[in-house]
Amino acid sequence: MTDEHLDRMVRDADPYRPDVIRHLDGAAQNLLEEIMSVPTLDRVAEPPGPRLRARRGIMRGLVGGSVAAAVLAGVLAVSIMKPDQPGGRQSSPATSSSSEATGTITYSSMVLKAAEQNPRLLIDQPGWKATTVYGFAEETGEIRFSNGGRQLGMNWYPAGRYDDFHQDRLRVSKPEPVKVDGRPGELFRYSASDFSVMLAPRDGSFVELRTDGIWTRGDFDRVLADVVHVDVRTWLAALPAEIVTPERVDERAAKVLADVPLPPGFDTATLNDLGIYDAYQFGVEVTSRVGCGWIAEWRRAKKAGDDAALKRAADALRSSHKWKVLHQMNDEGDWPEAFWETADTVAAGNTPRGGYGQTLGCE
Repeated sequence: MTDEHLDRMVRDADPYRPDVIRHLDGAAQNLLEEIMSVPTLDRVAEPPGPRLRARRGIMRGLVGGSVAAAVLAGVLAVSIMKPDQPGGRQSSPATSSSSEATGTITYSSMVLKAAEQNPRLLIDQPGWKATTVYGFAEETGEIRFSNGGRQLGMNWYPAGRYDDFHQDRLRVSKPEPVKVDGRPGELFRYSASDFSVMLAPRDGSFVELRTDGIWTRGDFDRVLADVVHVDVRTWLAALPAEIVTPERVDERAAKVLADVPLPPGFDTATLNDLGIYDAYQFGVEVTSRVGCGWIAEWRRAKKAGDDAALKRAADALRSSHKWKVLHQMNDEGDWPEAFWETADTVAAGNTPRGGYGQTLGCE
């Protein structure tokens, strides 16, 4: 089985992947600005995704032969308090803005709107660390917390998919009623140390919490008791400072593209529509667009008989083996290898498996 086949299996499996957010207290808010940002997998089939997003080392088999892939990023210790809790951090109104000079944050309307529509659940316990946020501005997304050898992923999906997911989970175990921050839910046991909780739909989405690592039922119950729903600004301030937000796109894109030749007509301003990702996923999105641009140029030049442009495109694709961003990403995941395989195949004048742009997600 090739990596490409494995990736397809992972992407086609259902959404269940542990990964996710970060938490800072008020003193560290000046490290944060705005945040948003890949699908998950487990049991209920997801539409196949075009890109290899899974990172190494976090794959596990699930009941029914499903496979889950988790995307891990850097971690930042966090603990929070409910905004209305005595001594807790009070959030500023979601519409307020401020300046960097005062060490506070200005949130764009896009970020505020996305956060308002997000489930906004956090773990109100010390020691938990956020890893990755993705799908922040989308109907499906995930946040993952880590604490030692335990991880807890929080995945959200459109409410319309709840019944399908629920029917699938009923095949896992008999549900046990639980509550999370007052919200009704059902707990399912995959094994003596593997649990999930499906929360009833609310505001157009539902959330599923899934354990990963070393857990007991008592551990899970204690964490569930401290999962809280918070306001927009508290949630935004808890997200990882490393996440690439709209305000950071230009700066991060400049670093990613520093030694990357750009295809004809490539406009870096179009990267502002990417949403929000961690550094790895941002690198995937940006290099994907560059690679697709060069493939399109290579195909145009070949069809037109433009040998000079054909050579430029082939040389650019081959040069990807020297791009700093891909080497930086290579220790974390398999995207660079997938990119290089496709780039080399096209540069050599051949058609990649599945077509020219399938692996890179080209339109």
